[in-house]
Amino acid sequence: MDMTSLKVNCWLQWLTVTLALLSGVPAMPVDVERECTAPSTAKYRLTFTGQWTQTAFPKHYPLYRPPAQWSPIIGVTHSSDYHIWQRNEYASNGVREFSERGEAWTLIKEVEAAGERIQSVYSLFSAPGVVGGTGQATTEFEVYARHSLLSFIVRIVPSPDWFVGIDSLNLCEGDHWKGNISLDLYPYDAGTDSGFTFSSPNFETIPQDKVTQITSSFPSHPANSFYYPRLKNLPPIAKVSLTKIKNNQIFSLPIQPTQSNQIPSGNEEGGSLINTPLDCEVSVWSPWGLCKGQCGEKGVKHRTRYIHMHPANNGAVCPLLEEKKLCIPDNCV
Repeated sequence: MDMTSLKVNCWLQWLTVTLALLSGVPAMPVDVERECTAPSTAKYRLTFTGQWTQTAFPKHYPLYRPPAQWSPIIGVTHSSDYHIWQRNEYASNGVREFSERGEAWTLIKEVEAAGERIQSVYSLFSAPGVVGGTGQATTEFEVYARHSLLSFIVRIVPSPDWFVGIDSLNLCEGDHWKGNISLDLYPYDAGTDSGFTFSSPNFETIPQDKVTQITSSFPSHPANSFYYPRLKNLPPIAKVSLTKIKNNQIFSLPIQPTQSNQIPSGNEEGGSLINTPLDCEVSVWSPWGLCKGQCGEKGVKHRTRYIHMHPANNGAVCPLLEEKKLCIPDNCV
């Protein structure tokens, strides 16, 4: 592909992305395999499925302002010398703006610049956002032997700087293109905002951290929205399916956001609905109150605590919220 055709392709793809972003509103790194010698190009259909449900992720599940949803997908096919994002590396300014605010302009310009500078990007594509925690978005893209890697990013909305996506999935296997692929997706932290919850106010991380995967125990802070210490692993919050399509099929990019009720809602694993237990969380005890009672008789004093988080999905019930004990009244001489 010469430089002129690459620029035209980038411009056309940028236009599609812009339309998708106006109409709408991450993930796992994959090792790069050996050199691809597959003939010609290949087309794939990508289907992103949100599995962010209140039963699977009951803690701080956002119901309004805004409710749980997914940003448009920004994806690229590229060579091994380019990464749109990378685990354990610093996020670019484009990834920062996209993961924090859903603004894609800088990210798109970074992709275009990489294509022009080192010809590492073959195509830029998008899919519309998913209006709800569950739902699907579908798009199609093309890969080439010298640009056989797929990467994409999807922002978790709302969140401080969290996303799902894929980094450098090789769709070529030696001399042929892979067929159907399905991968579970888990949340990542872009390392640019230090908020702990989905609706945390902006709190810039200084100095910037590297991109890290969020787990049920990391960050290890009880306030974190993904902190489930009883779980060994988080359930997948989304999944992506890739299907190789015939070259004579129509190549089309949808530009309308997907409603969550277009597919059955629910987070399923092995055919059964996932119900993540959420234990009750309470505050520390208050100081003991004054001792109340008649002089010459034993009195009673109290202390209380309150509920931070109500239990869900058969999680541990809340303990007693009030205690009392006998005492000598303080007003007796």
